[in-house]
Amino acid sequence: MSFARYGSGGFAFTLAVCLLLPGCDNGAAAKKASGLESPTVAKVAACASGDVPEPALQGQVPAAVRAAGFTGYNCNLALEGQYSGSGGFVTYANIKDDHDHYCAYYGDGKGVNVVDITDPAKPVLTASLTTLAMQSAGETLRVNARRQLMIGLAREKMDASGSEMDIYDLSADCRDPKVQWSGVLNPGDNGGVTVPKPLKGHDSNFSPDGLTFYDGSNFTMTYTAIDLTDPTKPKIIAQLDMSKAPLAYGRANGVPHGLSISDDGNRGYFASIGLPQKSELKQPDYRSADGFYVIDISEIQARKPDPQTKVISSMAFRNSSASQHTLTVKIGGKPYLIQDSEGGGAGIPMGVGGTPQEACDAGLTPFPMARIIDMSDETKPKHIVDLGLETHDLRNCSKVLPDIVGEGVFTYGTHICSVDNRENATALACAYDQSGIRVFDIRNPAAPKEIAYFNPAPVIASQTSPLQPNPSKVNACMAPAGFDFERKLLTTACARSGALVLKFENGVWPFPESTPAPRGISYN
Repeated sequence: MSFARYGSGGFAFTLAVCLLLPGCDNGAAAKKASGLESPTVAKVAACASGDVPEPALQGQVPAAVRAAGFTGYNCNLALEGQYSGSGGFVTYANIKDDHDHYCAYYGDGKGVNVVDITDPAKPVLTASLTTLAMQSAGETLRVNARRQLMIGLAREKMDASGSEMDIYDLSADCRDPKVQWSGVLNPGDNGGVTVPKPLKGHDSNFSPDGLTFYDGSNFTMTYTAIDLTDPTKPKIIAQLDMSKAPLAYGRANGVPHGLSISDDGNRGYFASIGLPQKSELKQPDYRSADGFYVIDISEIQARKPDPQTKVISSMAFRNSSASQHTLTVKIGGKPYLIQDSEGGGAGIPMGVGGTPQEACDAGLTPFPMARIIDMSDETKPKHIVDLGLETHDLRNCSKVLPDIVGEGVFTYGTHICSVDNRENATALACAYDQSGIRVFDIRNPAAPKEIAYFNPAPVIASQTSPLQPNPSKVNACMAPAGFDFERKLLTTACARSGALVLKFENGVWPFPESTPAPRGISYN
């Protein structure tokens, strides 16, 4: 185990790293992450009458189906209501306010649409938020149930400027969000501390108490903490410079991305992006940086002056790249972490990255997937299981790779996941891009089972994205999802569908062990 200590912006980090290698963390996890095992979960046992099950592999939309015009698949999830508008992509959040209004928020590249889903069968657009951050909020849009706040930051620009940030109050009526603060939050503003790097929006999350907002920036290699005690006067209170952290080395490895915070606010689970080069794919000793850190942020949570942080542990996976986010949960009373990436084992095929075919050739899973990590000992996280579909199985490479020709970077892989209740997680919903929304039973975290999926037909003629062709032959589901316990619904958005309200069928969820999250609605 190696250690390093450095200071940045008034912070000192004591860093401890243990890569996912034999004899470090645990050898079984290293074997599991090698790509040599078949990372698949059990398929849905039975679909409801009237559903349209997948005719081929689990998660597959065959090339012939695409050519004929994809009309959608579903199993134990049925469309209850939809507001398509001009489509969406990754920007999505949902909430139930203090007055029993249900609202969904999704971005369409022009702003964030506010959709009233109180009547789930008849979603209604009530507002369009076009303040600067809302126009390009990307993966930063988040809501906090306890304080009824919504925040978004403008997508980071590759220059020295800071990102615009918008803070909205949802408590009076989630259908009519009220601006609390809007503008560029600079270091030192509103009594905040001076830190070296500007605030650059990319992927973000609240502490569960809603008093701190953390943003992860690829460009500045930082995680920045913002105090929201007074949402009309936000202030930067800490910045973690990850450029010298143990998983960080050359070529954008160790870059920050998404995150989650423990319920008490004392632990941060911060993503670390790893991007292999083609030349490294078949190297057995390749040093992966793709995974996450567990960081003690208790002094930031306690608002101590000059807070110190410490990396408690880290874990990196050989069989993935471009780590997307983390989600800290409890399953059966035990602590676990959900982590996923947005690139397969060969990286993202941009620049130095390999293609899915090159991943298959190297014995690596071609597409990203979610995984579950046991956090009973936070100093030694244990990789329990991958949630791959049949499309991820190396034995199926020749069957699925023809499907994705010309379909861009993100195809048959995860982007972001959500659970029904972080304090008692029994179901996990993940956006698997062109495989649609997939829902898993995770009550036994070592043996998850798929219970439902919804892969919608495109209804929007086109949806632009630098990484997604325009138009694609299918849909792209890359947004978070919200479980609605009381109404047995799942809400989300897909690129060529807009906001979706889905109804669980066949009694597949909630389970007898399931309990409602705060206000009956789950939040990332």
